[in-house]
Amino acid sequence: MTDQDWKAEFEALYQRGAEAYRAGKTSKAMFDEADVAFLKTIGATAQEIFDYVEDASYDGDPPFPDVLEVTSIRRDYFLDVMKGQSAESLVKESELPRKTDAVAGVSWLPRIIAKARAKLRGALPPELMYGCGGDRPFLRRAGLRLPEFLAFVRDAGDDDQAIVDFYLERAGK
Repeated sequence: MTDQDWKAEFEALYQRGAEAYRAGKTSKAMFDEADVAFLKTIGATAQEIFDYVEDASYDGDPPFPDVLEVTSIRRDYFLDVMKGQSAESLVKESELPRKTDAVAGVSWLPRIIAKARAKLRGALPPELMYGCGGDRPFLRRAGLRLPEFLAFVRDAGDDDQAIVDFYLERAGK
């Protein structure tokens, strides 16, 4: 499947999900078996796409181009790094830094770094979302978008300090 093919199929799926949500289907069951199978081929789940559809239904945030770009980054990581294999296990929410944990005086930063890494690996549990209603404003205050931060975390690998420095620089701190 070409890059444009999967993106077109993903956008159609997302739009069907948004229409279903507006019609009152407010669970991941808005996606049929074929949708779920397609999502699996790109390293995505019905739950995570439902979460994006649900959040966007309130105020358009996150915008679809950001969802597509985040999904593209995850897809590439899934196919290129993980060789199309699902994560062996999911991160437990209790294993993530708390929302109040801080690094360089910045609360939330340790948590979103861990969530971004888990997102890349497809290891976020269904109850957690990369790009949740806390993540988006946190990144926006630093002039960052969800896909931009995710791509930087991907490129930084295990270098926490590089991610912290990137965030601080963008936040003007």
